[in-house]
Amino acid sequence: MKNYLEYIGYIGTLEFSADDKIFFGKIQGINDLVTFEGSSVTELEESFKEAVDDYLETCKLLNKVPDKTYKGSFNVRVSQELHQKIALLASRKGLNLNEIVKEALSYVVKHEEILN
Repeated sequence: MKNYLEYIGYIGTLEFSADDKIFFGKIQGINDLVTFEGSSVTELEESFKEAVDDYLETCKLLNKVPDKTYKGSFNVRVSQELHQKIALLASRKGLNLNEIVKEALSYVVKHEEILN
């Protein structure tokens, strides 16, 4: 089951407000906050596509890069026990922790079905 929308490489989150009886979401991976909504799944999908198209057009008019820039570094918090096991594994393999994490993340991206 897919709990997101996808359109021309952009991902939209999906949420539902029972109080307002409306679906809503926001576009991920961009430099701004852009939301969309609809009272049905079809309306939500159309609103998402329109939001992406409008955002890209606005960025083009403003000569602005739409996609979020990622630094390539982030903090990962793990238990002390897992940290120790990963550090020892890295030592046995002649690698550092960063190399182990990069390998693990690359594997997950190539085999994303394991995350279900």
